Amino acid sequence: MLIEKLLNRLEQKESRIVEIRRHLHEHPELSFEEENTAAYIAGFYNKVPIDQIEKDFGGQRGIVVTIKGNKPGKTIAIRADFDALPITEKTGLPYASKNEGVMHACGHDGHTAYMLVLAETLAEMKSELSGVIKVIHQPAEEMPPGGALGMIKAGVLEGVEAVFGIHLMSMMDSGKVYYRSGNTQTGRARFKLRVQGKGGHGSSPHTANDAIVAASSFIMNCQTIVSRRVNPFDAAVVTIGSFDGKGQFNVIRDSVELEGDVRTMSEESRKLVEDEVRCFVKGLEESFGVETKLEYANDYPVLYNDPEITGQVRTALEEANIPEVDAVVEAEPQPPSEDFAYYLREKPGCFFYVGAMPESEEAYPHHHPKFEINETSLLISAKAMAAVVARFCGKNDSG
Repeated sequence: MLIEKLLNRLEQKESRIVEIRRHLHEHPELSFEEENTAAYIAGFYNKVPIDQIEKDFGGQRGIVVTIKGNKPGKTIAIRADFDALPITEKTGLPYASKNEGVMHACGHDGHTAYMLVLAETLAEMKSELSGVIKVIHQPAEEMPPGGALGMIKAGVLEGVEAVFGIHLMSMMDSGKVYYRSGNTQTGRARFKLRVQGKGGHGSSPHTANDAIVAASSFIMNCQTIVSRRVNPFDAAVVTIGSFDGKGQFNVIRDSVELEGDVRTMSEESRKLVEDEVRCFVKGLEESFGVETKLEYANDYPVLYNDPEITGQVRTALEEANIPEVDAVVEAEPQPPSEDFAYYLREKPGCFFYVGAMPESEEAYPHHHPKFEINETSLLISAKAMAAVVARFCGKNDSG
């Protein structure tokens, strides 16, 4: 069977997947700056029997590889991201980042490594496949507006019937693959608010208009949005992550700036939170007599996994009987946002997870300077996506 052949070949290449991942981990690059990483990915395909490679896709270093089966069938897309984060690595690993202040602290090096070897294996076996597989190597997942948007606008999903992606998860159990149907990861927004009051001497507040007091009132009001406005059966988070109010102890600040982060699990709550923030800003002007400037931007949408396709993914994973997989488990909703949601807004598909919790070391969350994965998750990721590809583009599928 196709899936058995795929799993066997991938197992023989496990050491190469690990080697590639460690190379990429040593040489991370920030979003929209991944020049060397993109060149490495493109160079990998020089000796791989793919049908087409498109470089600098969307004008932002994306790479799209096309693999055609020898029979008509479905056209699917599988995606891996390859950018890193502005974090100084503190893992002490022998293959730790050599680029000061830049680190693969979210597993994108692992995504790229497994995808490269999987794509190579699929290309070698394309005579046993039907349809078309588009392999999307995407830059800049971490930095809004995200690399997905540019690739979509450039036509990466043209003709695609379903799109799939995997994320390695350092806080999920190794040996398990996780799925979820419907709304799965939060949508995101961010805002910046400037509050302009009137400065003065700390001894004479009646001659000033304290911007810190006004802004503090806004912050406290924002905490009521989730507790008093959002449906308790929905989910939302409003975080004020920056408050620039530093000054001198006896000086009343003339103005302050603050920045906030919003996560919601539905588009309805997303709109509600924005409306409430804008309402509180307007009320601030009326209550305190200050002037305000609000910049509010929605970016990554709520990630929605198509229920029917997610069911097929679950079946594919279970029927593949991957030896390294202990269980296929339904995941809880995930609080972080992900620009794969843009693909799923255009085409049905499924974004699922592979547990990568280290066995011997303490597990650290994504975006932590000591973030690390269990490298057994790399082969599991390759095999899991292979099972999905075999399900949708196996030779027995008439399309």
